Amino acid sequence: MLSAQMNGKVVIVTGANAGIGKAAALKLAEMGAHIIMVARDEVRGRVAQSEVKTASGSTRVDLLIADLSSQQSIRQLATSIQHGYERIDVLLNNAGGVFGERRLTIDGIEYTFALNHLGYFLLTLLLLDVLKRSAPARIVNVSSNAHTGGHINFDDLQGERKYSAFGAYSQSKLANVLFTYELARRLEGTGVTANCLHPGFVNTRFGRDGDLGGLMSRVLGVIAPLMARTPERGADTAVYLASDPQLAHVTGKYFDARKDTRSTSESYDSAIAQRLWTLSEEMTGISKRQTSNSSP
Repeated sequence: MLSAQMNGKVVIVTGANAGIGKAAALKLAEMGAHIIMVARDEVRGRVAQSEVKTASGSTRVDLLIADLSSQQSIRQLATSIQHGYERIDVLLNNAGGVFGERRLTIDGIEYTFALNHLGYFLLTLLLLDVLKRSAPARIVNVSSNAHTGGHINFDDLQGERKYSAFGAYSQSKLANVLFTYELARRLEGTGVTANCLHPGFVNTRFGRDGDLGGLMSRVLGVIAPLMARTPERGADTAVYLASDPQLAHVTGKYFDARKDTRSTSESYDSAIAQRLWTLSEEMTGISKRQTSNSSP
């Protein structure tokens, strides 16, 4: 049943065809938001879109197709949003993955870092102008408590010397937190907030479609249904950050189970955050004019 809490709000949800993203899209649609679901696979995306429309009773559920590991695809997505929508009230960056073997994207970048961090970074910066015009607006980045085991290894950022699936994943999730905090600093005074969160161990297809290798994927397939929370519970904090009126001016925070929680010590190092920001600019080729727009 539709409510009016998010009525008139335009919300972008990436990775919205399944899991946390789909659950968040459904809940926010039920709250009255106009949802833009972003998915990589059009067939799965269409199915998810139809299910969200039916379950929420809302017709304002759109679907855009993009591969967020590809910078060209991200730029095309941003252009479609800029041309198709006058405002963005919430950008929920959720799409991500974990990969057992090191592989490169079409841009020649290690896949985990490209999808989990640079995907958030590039899409957010490309949409900042629209978000600012829509202020008050919110940016919500799905991270993970796996960031506590991460370290930004600038000497081997892409795992060329040594690669492990969870090392790469943890580093990317730490990058999400660093990016959020630095973004919040740069957006001070604009009316756009930026926060991140840990969704918990959620029973989704994440890491279970062969990306971690056969044995690990099978182990997750057994453990997750027994121990993990539902996608709806996993999406709860993201929905809370996207919608709760009391958080209108809260920014630069990391949340777990709706609580403002301290992240790992490295995440508060502004020098690391600034170095990561500059390197991310270089890796995405985003212009200085575009990134300067992130300052008040």
